Amino acid sequence: MKRLHSILAGVAAGAVSAFCFAFIHRLLISDIWFSLPALLVAGAICGLCIGWTYDALFPQPSVATWLKYNALYDGMFALLGGASVLMFEPVITLEEVMTYDALPGFLIRLELPVVIVSTLLMTAIIGRLYARTWLQVGGILVTCAVLVLLLGLNVSAMGLIAIPRSSLYLVLELAGLILALNIAFVAVFMGLRWNSFFGRAKRSGPDVEKPGAEAHKPLRI
Repeated sequence: MKRLHSILAGVAAGAVSAFCFAFIHRLLISDIWFSLPALLVAGAICGLCIGWTYDALFPQPSVATWLKYNALYDGMFALLGGASVLMFEPVITLEEVMTYDALPGFLIRLELPVVIVSTLLMTAIIGRLYARTWLQVGGILVTCAVLVLLLGLNVSAMGLIAIPRSSLYLVLELAGLILALNIAFVAVFMGLRWNSFFGRAKRSGPDVEKPGAEAHKPLRI
């Protein structure tokens, strides 16, 4: 039942954060309300995966582990962008990309090596830190893949796009939007799972057993 609550909280928090994303995008960049249904579905799927894997990896949730866990996924997007810039040469201008309704398919095909390597690398890092079984490693892999495919393709394509210095603020806007998306998700999830994060502290005392090292013993991978 606890895992179901985490999954449902993840779905709800993901949808709320997607709505916040659309709202901020409307205020700062452009109106994307037309894509809100798709954004809500994508946000819910991402939230489901994060809520599910967090519950599996951390039997005793805490604010510290929740923040660290989400920060790792933020780092994954930074890794995607950095690897793209280092590995690729621009093949299209920003002005040309802006003429498309979505990221061109040929860019997605070109960026696949970075997507695959970064996804596997982040899976290995998170798995090495927290996973205790290979099933949990599989869950982490699914979560990383879903986040990259639904949120990170624009990031991993940056090295393929010639961005003039006058438009570098767009990169900062993209990073800010991803960070805002995650902040909203983190806050809403904790609010929905308030008792799990904060209720335990009120019940704990000198005779209450603390989470043992066995619960967080990492898998040797």
